[in-house]
Amino acid sequence: MKFSSIIAIYALFWSFSLFFVLPFRLRTSKEADYWVAGQMNGAPPRFSLKRTAIWTTWVSLVLFGLYYLNYVNDWIRPEMFDFFTASRPVAKPT
Repeated sequence: MKFSSIIAIYALFWSFSLFFVLPFRLRTSKEADYWVAGQMNGAPPRFSLKRTAIWTTWVSLVLFGLYYLNYVNDWIRPEMFDFFTASRPVAKPT
């Protein structure tokens, strides 16, 4: 696999992992007893972009590591998911 492909695929894993990590450790302003007048009820009181980016990086590293190990070792192949083309035994001519 080319290095440019590794970077592109890792960027995809990072962006997908961001949406996976965002809801964790999230509390509303009412749960944190931090209320500002005019604030939406579900708005988080504090959002740490740095902490979210660090967690996203770790999660994406693990997921990409599993993907790359599968790519190198060929554990799961696309043919394993071909449910519509059943492999039937071929009848031998008599």
